[in-house]
Amino acid sequence: MLDTIVRFFQEGGPFMYPIAVVLAIGLAITLERFIYLGAVRRKNRIAFEKRILPLLQKREYRQAMKAASQSNSAIAGIMGAGLGRLLNNSRREDIEYAMEEGLMEVLPRLEKRTQYLATLANIATLLGLLGTIIGLISAFTAVAAADPSQKASLLSGSISVAMNTTAFGLMSAIPLLMFHALLQTRTNEIVDSFEMAGVKLLNLVSEPVATTRAAA
Repeated sequence: MLDTIVRFFQEGGPFMYPIAVVLAIGLAITLERFIYLGAVRRKNRIAFEKRILPLLQKREYRQAMKAASQSNSAIAGIMGAGLGRLLNNSRREDIEYAMEEGLMEVLPRLEKRTQYLATLANIATLLGLLGTIIGLISAFTAVAAADPSQKASLLSGSISVAMNTTAFGLMSAIPLLMFHALLQTRTNEIVDSFEMAGVKLLNLVSEPVATTRAAA
């Protein structure tokens, strides 16, 4: 099977190499993003569920702010922004705006390089088509000067070789698009967890904040 793959790659022509480079770059980005997003999810779960949330449920907001400042997780930064406004006796809307601002700072890091996968998939497909077209042009040029008895076999062989480039381009593009969709889904899940944590904070503090302002 390895010999078949090597022969398929060699018969595809020079455009197989840039497609392979595009595929390698896409796989490297995919691996890095999966590792990064997995680490973000673990840090967020530990920081919020085990440290910040128990303190919020006890209404120990200063301790929760301290726990958020001591964590380097993304969700701790968002919660810290909201708790900072809360400790300054800000309105619910101000707390919400502060957390939204924190989310906007975190979101680019979560989506970093993920969009490149869709672009690389398109590039791989286009390189495959370009290689096939150039291969067909070369094939027809060679057939035009060939002996009439050999034209049919020469043309069929040249077309078969040229189509290898398109096949390899599609084989590279399809997994890259799948990885792009998976990473987008995982990123959206993390963003949803941020929003859920923000809603929990607002629900926990809304009644005490309202009571304090009414007393004032």
